[in-house]
Amino acid sequence: MMSGMVSGNESYLQPYRDSVAVSGTGFYATLWANPASQRIRFKVFTQLCDLTGKRLLDAGCSRGDLAAHLIEQGIAFDHYVGIDGVDKVIDFASSRDLPRCEFHAGDFLADADLLTIGRPQILLISGTLNTMTFRQVIRSLDMAWNAVEEAMIFNFLSDRCGPGATPQVDPAKRHATSKLIDWALKRTWSVQFRQDYFPHGHDATIMMRKVS
Repeated sequence: MMSGMVSGNESYLQPYRDSVAVSGTGFYATLWANPASQRIRFKVFTQLCDLTGKRLLDAGCSRGDLAAHLIEQGIAFDHYVGIDGVDKVIDFASSRDLPRCEFHAGDFLADADLLTIGRPQILLISGTLNTMTFRQVIRSLDMAWNAVEEAMIFNFLSDRCGPGATPQVDPAKRHATSKLIDWALKRTWSVQFRQDYFPHGHDATIMMRKVS
């Protein structure tokens, strides 16, 4: 495990630190509802973008569950780099000894160079934005888009969900879906959007590709 800059004062990381302090590095350190919903989000990523032969960077990787999922599904990525601001989950991820994977502790909002490790062709962000303010979300996406070579995929809790969607309480935040789509389209015309994989449009995913 290599370490980047982590000050310990980032409010968006505190819910994850609190979860690890209470529950350890088991699944619920991720703050996801259950493993099944996590796998659905991962499946959407692989449906939107072929990761075969690609150098990947997972910004906010937690326990390395996305890397493990890709390996279990036989997706032959070239190399995977996982970044997370919570040291203990990075220690756990590293202990899994996943092939073609490396993990680094650090807060990429404090140290943008973390997002360039391994020269990522595809950058993935799953769940990482849920505890951030919208300003932090945009800053994160700007940094990630600047760091990646080919494409970026990210998910978030949609504010354009149906009335039957699960209510979100602090620290989870729903974000402005139309603004995020607009942000993506200002950077590339090659954008895909999905909000059909959970009941009532609870969650949304955007995939954007760099084109000449």
